Amino acid sequence: MATKPRYFSLDVFRGATVALMILVNNPGTWDHVFSPLLHAQWHGCSPTDLVFPFFLFAVGNAIAFVLPGLKEAGDAIFWKKIGKRTILIFLIGLFLNWWPFFAWQNGALVFREWVDTADSAYGIRIFGVLQRIALAYFFASIIAYYFKPKAIMVIATILLVGYWGLCYGYGGADPYSLGGYFGTAVDIQLVGEAHLYRGEGIAFDPEGLMSTVPSIVQAVFGYLVGLFIKQNAKVDWLFSKVPFTEDKYFRMLSAMMVSGFLILVLGWIWSLGFPINKKIWTSSYVLYTTGLAVLTLGTVIWYVEVQNVRNSLTSFFVVFGKNPLFIYILSSMIPSLLEIVIVNTPKGELNVWEAFYQNICSLLPGPPEVGSLFFALVFLVIMWLIGYMLDKRKIYIKV
Repeated sequence: MATKPRYFSLDVFRGATVALMILVNNPGTWDHVFSPLLHAQWHGCSPTDLVFPFFLFAVGNAIAFVLPGLKEAGDAIFWKKIGKRTILIFLIGLFLNWWPFFAWQNGALVFREWVDTADSAYGIRIFGVLQRIALAYFFASIIAYYFKPKAIMVIATILLVGYWGLCYGYGGADPYSLGGYFGTAVDIQLVGEAHLYRGEGIAFDPEGLMSTVPSIVQAVFGYLVGLFIKQNAKVDWLFSKVPFTEDKYFRMLSAMMVSGFLILVLGWIWSLGFPINKKIWTSSYVLYTTGLAVLTLGTVIWYVEVQNVRNSLTSFFVVFGKNPLFIYILSSMIPSLLEIVIVNTPKGELNVWEAFYQNICSLLPGPPEVGSLFFALVFLVIMWLIGYMLDKRKIYIKV
């Protein structure tokens, strides 16, 4: 059976995004991390803040390539496929929040309860990265399936402007602050304080319901760019090793680069009134990161397809790009499991995760950030090796 051709540039783009997600999520210690590998504390955008929106953009991009087949199959198949995939991804995300179901407490492994009986303000988090991906994919797919590009742009504009209005109109005295953000009250009413993230010191979820609304637009924009590529390049050259004629596609790539720059500038202008902020996923953040995603994807297409480059770097990222969700899920499960396995080390009893960092990585010369980064790179290579073995066996795990 012939293998279905893949969009090589998207595999590289998506794979690089997954690789960066793994890298920034797994330092040796959060006490020592190079600043570009940390999220902005609140307003602003660091390189790390580009990773998640880039992945959502890639999710939307991929929709453009599978949607024609779903339209041919009809409404029933469309709803069945996107519904099943949405529920599955959401439930996997919830599973990861609970995994490995036990945690150390006062020297004993105890079961992690849905709501902590000792303190009802704490429990298992419901929202998360995969949950946001699931919802953004679901609604972006519906919008792409039922509406034409012009109508999609109108919908995207309404969602972004409407979200701005909700933030401003229903926020506190400082509506874009941690305490003033209106979405937290909605999340508390919807799922309860016990099931929200507490990384900011209070019950606040950066992947909450309200901030998921503008993230849908991120995927929608990815779909529109994917549609533009299909219509202008006919993607024939994307699936072959034959270099294309540069003049034929000069306008396509030029349009992508100019559009990306203009969207980027528009996002920056909007940020003067609605700050760029990942944690509440502001509308200006959507435009700013979308502009950068378009510029990046255009550069990848030029480098990989126009220049016909296939080297160790592109091969490294493609491994992640062919099994993106599975590798990401595995990269979340392994650390959580290793954190409950205790071993004796020269530095005392530590879990396996800490033991490797404390007894090996932290001993590297230089500032402690070097050892922390080395730890993350080792884990990234391990994830790559797993992905490489799957790719060599032509095993592509779809969720």
